[in-house]
Amino acid sequence: MWSSVARAILAYRPLWLGLIVVLTAIMAYFGTRLQLSYQVARVLPLSDSTQQQYDRFKQRFGADGTLMVVGWQSDRWFDLPVYQGWYDMTDRVGKLPGVKQVLSTTRLYTLDRQDEKWAVSPLIKQRPQTQTDVDSLKKQVLSLPFYEGLLFNPATKATLMAISFDERKLNSRARIELVETIRRYGKEFADKNRVELHYSGLPSIRTEVMKKVSGEMKLFMGLAAGVTGLMVWLLFRSGRVVWLSMTVVAIGVCIAVGTLSLFGYDITLLTGLLPPLLIVIGVPNCVFLVNKYHEELAQHGDKQRALETMIRQIGLSALLANVTTAIGFGVFYFTNSRLLMEFGVVAAISVMAVYAVCLVLVPILLSYLPVPKPTQLQTLQGGRWRSLLSYVDYLVHQRRKLIYGSIAAITLVSTLGLNRIRVEGYVVDDLPKNDPVYTDLRFMEKQFKGALPLEVMIDTGTPNGVVGNAGRALYKIRAMERIMDDYPEFSKPNSLVDAIRFAYQRYRGGEPRYYVLPPAMELKKLVGDSPLTGKQSSLAQSFLDSSRQVTRVSYQMADVGSIRLKAVLGSLRPRLDSLFAGTPYKVSLTGHSLVFLQSNDYLLGNLYESLLLAIGLIALVGMVLFRSIPIILLSKLPCLIPLVVTAGIMGFADIAFKPSTILIFSIAFGLASDGTVYFLTSYRRQLQLGFEPSAAITQAIHETGISLIYTALILAGGFAVFAASSFGGTAALGVLVATTVLMACLTNLVLLPALLLTLKRYRV
Repeated sequence: MWSSVARAILAYRPLWLGLIVVLTAIMAYFGTRLQLSYQVARVLPLSDSTQQQYDRFKQRFGADGTLMVVGWQSDRWFDLPVYQGWYDMTDRVGKLPGVKQVLSTTRLYTLDRQDEKWAVSPLIKQRPQTQTDVDSLKKQVLSLPFYEGLLFNPATKATLMAISFDERKLNSRARIELVETIRRYGKEFADKNRVELHYSGLPSIRTEVMKKVSGEMKLFMGLAAGVTGLMVWLLFRSGRVVWLSMTVVAIGVCIAVGTLSLFGYDITLLTGLLPPLLIVIGVPNCVFLVNKYHEELAQHGDKQRALETMIRQIGLSALLANVTTAIGFGVFYFTNSRLLMEFGVVAAISVMAVYAVCLVLVPILLSYLPVPKPTQLQTLQGGRWRSLLSYVDYLVHQRRKLIYGSIAAITLVSTLGLNRIRVEGYVVDDLPKNDPVYTDLRFMEKQFKGALPLEVMIDTGTPNGVVGNAGRALYKIRAMERIMDDYPEFSKPNSLVDAIRFAYQRYRGGEPRYYVLPPAMELKKLVGDSPLTGKQSSLAQSFLDSSRQVTRVSYQMADVGSIRLKAVLGSLRPRLDSLFAGTPYKVSLTGHSLVFLQSNDYLLGNLYESLLLAIGLIALVGMVLFRSIPIILLSKLPCLIPLVVTAGIMGFADIAFKPSTILIFSIAFGLASDGTVYFLTSYRRQLQLGFEPSAAITQAIHETGISLIYTALILAGGFAVFAASSFGGTAALGVLVATTVLMACLTNLVLLPALLLTLKRYRV
């Protein structure tokens, strides 16, 4: 079969070149349409109960992550020039298209009772002109407990501007321009008044993260191409080989971005890694083909024969190796997580496409190029590595106990580290501690207890149940808020109950001591007024659904990490269940923070499933070729031991399992299996040529050793460039996968042949 493939490729070279050029042009064209994703990446499947609960909340009340906050701290916050500047900035931000509402200490709303009816009116009706005006406003503002803890912290002289975005703008490209405009206004205010502004909230965090993703995608494409190209040149000392490799991976990148666009996917934190990943993964295909070509030329000097032998002998092993790599990515499809499915599907397709392009293009281009001179062939064949391979062969034949003991010791130590791995994720922990996004979020947590949304949804079970029944639900909600106050992770609540408390304060003359939920008779008067609970009231629409059966209590919370959040919820939920026991009310905790926690746990569970699935599928691929169960089972050890070592390093280095690092293992297992496939294929071929197992092992070590070493070094160098990422998870992925492939090279080149010799009675 592979002889026919070789003849077909070489006999119709112009046709194949034309097809590749057309394919590349088409995919590059579609790739120009690729856009950044402006949606919150969905990790949980639609069938997950947490995701379903969150979707129900959004259907009733809209997205919860629409609030951007701009905060600062100074004892000059009520000085006339500063207050006027803050007033002007608030006014400018409020006029921006896509901004629904802006609140700050210069734009507050109060409730006034006129003609037995309540009316919502602005507290500050015009720009103050004198310090006396500002002092008067200060007294009024600080007398409103409703806003304390939400917009200002009088104890620390900190204040913030809360900016609510239109959801359509929030999930479009317009968000970036909107956030940048707000930041520009903020810079003007900060420079003029010599204060430091802090920006946070999901719209701001998402915008800054996506800007980094876009920039890093381009950066890593350049770095990956530069480093892998340099590695190829250092190993081969041939500009021709570098040019061949870079041409193949450039076509692969075009196919990847074109596939993303054709499938309707956008660039996310994961799919943004695909182009540089393909550059790194694609080069080893070229290395194995070129090495075999040079080896054949060195033996007989016949170009045509060398090309045909290259395709025939490397084609199958390269196919199997790329299938194992594609499986490592493709198993993410079975997670039912949209984020992982998109990444896995496109990565698997692109890996196989790069293999096909490489198998066709490299022989064709080599056929047009002159044959290297004998002196060049010695360098290209890696003569300086031959003595190392001879030593490996000696170890395999004479010192297998040393090999087994050393590998066992490394594995044992790594297992100790594996047991120390933390399973913990933070919303912004992939960013360095000095990143403005991180430091600004910590400012908000210190001054206002956080900027990440958490929602409590209360379903009373009957229409009008929130405000009916003598306010029974409202008193329960107030009791719930008192329980939530016991947890420092949560900010002050924002709910209908607090709006009613605000109204009662105004009803009793404005004294702060009346900021309480009124007795039943007075409560009935308040909730009957339309500005508070009427169906046409914008205030009511913020907290009630259309039937007034369901209400929400909104919190902002600190980014405390999945471990602490799980502990808090484990303590909180029983208390809420006890509070609402005996009532028909259903209380649901939801919001972005809860979805994030569940996503972290979900991805961890899928790590085990996807890794087991990858092992099973790759074992099936091996069975098709080798048909020896003992060999296939033991050949997984050289692939699994590097994963244990990587996990051990994570434990000792305190690198936690989280969404960004969980991907490492399936990807690394697929790459580690490549070397196993190449070596076993070579070993089987030597046996078929009549060599005894011992001699076949020696031949296989020398035939595949150079390529295994070269590909490991190129992969390690290529993945190491991700260490330059500003995202901690991406940097860890690069370093850990690089470590894994180097360890896999050792196990495939030393441990695997030792195992084969020990089991030489079994034939592959």
